[in-house]
Amino acid sequence: MRITYESRPAPDRRNEDFVIGGPTWVAVLDGATAPAGVDSGCVHDVPWLVAQLASDIARGMTTRREAALADILEQAIRSTTAAHSDTCDVANPDSPSSTVAIVRRRRDLVDYLVLCDSPIVLRRSDGTLTVVDDDRTDHLPGGRPYSRELVRSLRNRPGGFWVASTRPEAAREALTGTIDASLVTGALVMTDGVSRLVQWFGKSWGDLVDTAEGLGPAGLIEQVREAEQGFEPPHRAKRHDDATAAWVVWPPLTG
Repeated sequence: MRITYESRPAPDRRNEDFVIGGPTWVAVLDGATAPAGVDSGCVHDVPWLVAQLASDIARGMTTRREAALADILEQAIRSTTAAHSDTCDVANPDSPSSTVAIVRRRRDLVDYLVLCDSPIVLRRSDGTLTVVDDDRTDHLPGGRPYSRELVRSLRNRPGGFWVASTRPEAAREALTGTIDASLVTGALVMTDGVSRLVQWFGKSWGDLVDTAEGLGPAGLIEQVREAEQGFEPPHRAKRHDDATAAWVVWPPLTG
């Protein structure tokens, strides 16, 4: 299994994305930037949250190799919450949060998990693509732009959207699946700072996969930064965002 990745912050900002991996897996996280003036109840910043959560995911991936990805994420959220429960108000609904996307090769299987808006694109051996995109944040009541109060009321709630924060049960709401590894030749895992090439700038998922294969994840991010120049984002969204992508390929199964 070969993994290449690139992660870059938005201009003049700290990177709130995180990428981590091992010989048979990779995970990409995108921390949620708190709106100005919101009291998260937490003394830690978002980069702390994503780094802590990533390390707890890595621990589960290396010590529980046969466990379901949702089980690993659930325990990671629980461990991360425990790590700051003595110093922070972890019951605060505005506590720092993160998306999670994981791809793992497990013997002759490929497992995937997507929680919130960091999609995965699987390239199958016949050339077709399977897109795993948790777009529940695009379908909240009333349409965009969403009010801060609406998002707060629907975060980690049935009928709303789910994200990794302080509720371990959110892991059970992730999009998960398993595919025969002989049917998959590659996977692109990314944050929405890269998938905006599709959502905002008219690229196809196939375009992104082709770029990742030909120019690597760095080439994708270069395309993002170029497209963002002079662009007015919709719904008061950020013109620039942290951008992270990982491109994964597997050798053919033998024997």
